[in-house]
Parts: sequence; structure tokens; C-alpha cells
Amino acid sequence: MVQVDVFWSYGIGAGFATAAARQLGAAARGDRSRWSDPYLMATVLYCAVLFAPSGAWLLWGFPDWETMQAAREHDSLPAWLVALFAATNVSQGVLGYWVASRLIAGGRVYAAFLQAGIGYAGMFFILVHGWDGRGYQRFFSADRETFATWPERPGLGDAFSRAGEWLGSPVALTLYGMGVVLVPVMLALMAHWIRSGEREAGSSTVTGTLRVLGAVLGSVFVVALGTAVVSSVLVHLLGWWLGVAAAALATWLLVVRRGGAADRFFALLALPDRPAGTPVPRMGVERMQ
Repeated sequence: MVQVDVFWSYGIGAGFATAAARQLGAAARGDRSRWSDPYLMATVLYCAVLFAPSGAWLLWGFPDWETMQAAREHDSLPAWLVALFAATNVSQGVLGYWVASRLIAGGRVYAAFLQAGIGYAGMFFILVHGWDGRGYQRFFSADRETFATWPERPGLGDAFSRAGEWLGSPVALTLYGMGVVLVPVMLALMAHWIRSGEREAGSSTVTGTLRVLGAVLGSVFVVALGTAVVSSVLVHLLGWWLGVAAAALATWLLVVRRGGAADRFFALLALPDRPAGTPVPRMGVERMQ
């Protein structure tokens, strides 16, 4: 969606940099040019060849859904906005990578990991809440006509029913097809970079692929999505000013600070930047050679 891809692409770029934290940290201690960075090139190629075209496809095929029901058809979209949308799907990925890589160069790998979390949490908050508290309604409406039929205060049963109907819509089927390509490629790259980084560092053990995938997916769909849902609930209950303040406090106490939910998933990735003496949580998946 146009409104969320800015955050999503930023999270993708920061996530890629974090996955290559060991390699980027070693390069920062050497004299390698940042422009010869193969991980940056892979990030740019992923965003330019896969991610940006998927957004253009959805905008052309489903302009109302892709704009969260803000535009009815192609004529409602100015040409400059379409061009900007395509550009940011790449530029924000590069920005996320650059910010995270600078933090990694300074030894702050956990802060780089949180950059990815910021991107995904921002994406999910717009999907869940939006700008008017109806983000999830806009997402689970295949077109403007369907969106217009939502009741003013839908119950939980009605929301689940409409979400179920959306799962079989043309836009949902298109997303499934794109996800079969986008998600495995992204996860495969991240897992490979994390594991190869451990080997290059001379580690006697290498984190298992299933553990890496579980940590990455958990960070996105448990931590980031959960943060967005809780923040939306607080804004609904307390209003924007108090709700945002309460959400920020809850996010810091429960998610961001060391020992919080984000730190626990970060530990599962076995990346550097763990406080001395902090045990690494076990996930039920043994580390493999």
C-alpha cells in the first residue's frame, strides 16, 4: 500500500543490514569502500527488482485498495505521486540500510535491529489504525464500494467475517502470489548472511536456519505487529495525545529496553552487541554446524 511501503521498505533495508552485521562490522574495521558493499547491492536489487515492481503492480491493478481507499481509479492519482511512490520503495530501503549500517559500524547492532522494528511497527500501525482509526477496515476492503459498507462501529464478529471474505478477493490472491516470491527470497538472504557471518568470524557453532527464521518472523509478527495493535488500542481509548504518550511508554518498557520483547528476539539471532554475561534464550531448535 502506498501509505505503508515507505515504512516497509525502510524496515527491509534495516533488516538486511542487521543480518549482515558481522560482515559490515568487519568491513568497518578495514578499508573497504562502502560503495563496494555486496550487501548494499543485494538490498538495492531486492527493492528495485522485486519490491518496487510489486507495489507498481498493485497500484495499477487495485488503485483503490493500494491507496487505502483514498483513490478510486488511476485518474485520481497525479503522475508525480506514482513516480514518487516507485522511487521511495527503493530509496527508503537504501536509507534503512544506511542508518543501520552506520549504527553497526559504531558497534550498536541492537540499535540497528531496532531500526527494522521501527519500520515494521510503523507499517503495521498504519494498516491497523491508519489516520482515522479505520486502517484495518481499509485493508480488509477489496475496493471502495466494500469499504463504504462497513458499519460505523463494527463488532469483532463482523470484522472477522469481512476479513474472511477479503482473503478470497482478487487483491488477496495477488498478494499470495507475490508473497511466494518476496518473502522466501528475503528470508533466505537474511538467514544466509547471518550464518555465513558466523562462519567467517570463526564461530565453532552456527545458528540453525529454523532458529533464524523463527526469530525474524517473531520479531515482525509478534513484536512489531503486537506493538502496533497495542498502540492502536491505546489511541482509541485515550485519544491521540494521551494514547501516543501511553503507547510510547509501553513500547519502551515492554519492547525496546534491554530485556524487553525485542531484545529477546534479538538474542535468538546470536548477533554481536549483547551485554556481557547475558544468556542467549533457547528456542527449542538446536544450533547446527
